[in-house]
Amino acid sequence: MTTIATTEKAEPARRPRSQILEFMRQQPMGAASFVVIVVMMFAGVFAERVAPHDPLDIDFGGILAPPSWEHWTGTDAFGRDTFSRIIYGARTALIIGFASSFIGSSLGALLGATCAYFGGRVDMVIQRFVDIMLSFPIIVLALVVVAVLGKWQVLGIDINLIFAIAIPIVPNVTRIVRSAALSVRAMPYIDAARTAGYSHLRIICRHMLPNLMAPYLIMLTAYIAQAILLEASLSFLGLGVAEPTPAWGLMLSGNATDFFREAPWMALFPGIAISLAVFAFSLFGDSLRDWLDPKFKV
Repeated sequence: MTTIATTEKAEPARRPRSQILEFMRQQPMGAASFVVIVVMMFAGVFAERVAPHDPLDIDFGGILAPPSWEHWTGTDAFGRDTFSRIIYGARTALIIGFASSFIGSSLGALLGATCAYFGGRVDMVIQRFVDIMLSFPIIVLALVVVAVLGKWQVLGIDINLIFAIAIPIVPNVTRIVRSAALSVRAMPYIDAARTAGYSHLRIICRHMLPNLMAPYLIMLTAYIAQAILLEASLSFLGLGVAEPTPAWGLMLSGNATDFFREAPWMALFPGIAISLAVFAFSLFGDSLRDWLDPKFKV
């Protein structure tokens, strides 16, 4: 009896590990992109130990130094180590990317579930508002929000920039989650919860949203890539992160364009970092969709 009980207790513990191995076997590109994401997160979290130099140290004797053993990706127009700034820029990209995607995806999921649950006039009003937001390109909408909110920096991170990137994410997530929530709304346990007298908020948050985690996680992961790209674009235009905070988009603007012929590494390596991060998160989001959506497993 003891052996049987031990086996039954050990089996659930092995289940998450087996699912991870199964995901790696069925989605090898997704597993490879996940490794890139983990490396990026490790570099961002432990930037103080990983970076060989202080990203803010100015060395006028090493201005525009080419890649070498001391400076692996060269230096910028102020003599700052480009490789160290790329590592610290990963922290900036991850904070803004995760925060923006989480806020935008969470608000979109809540609105989508609300539309599906209430229907009627509530659904029509929200969907028309979503249509208006979707009529603007996402970069234009982000530019308008940045211009309206201005700057509010906390620990070198512009909080208003996070909201400016999150707001354009909301309408896309709302539509996708709404389509999934319509099938959940037709389930008998939703009608049973309403008959039991539960409040609308409790039904939406405790009975509908947990059953919408698959599309929510897919959108959350996919829009991290778009948030990172938006942050880089706004920083490049001078509306995002400000100097001297290390940020990939900021490294591509200003002196990088002025000294492109003399020091192409100033734009080359930050561009590679942005492309690799966006590609990794996009590929992992697609792989996660294929893994969680039963229709793609057929």
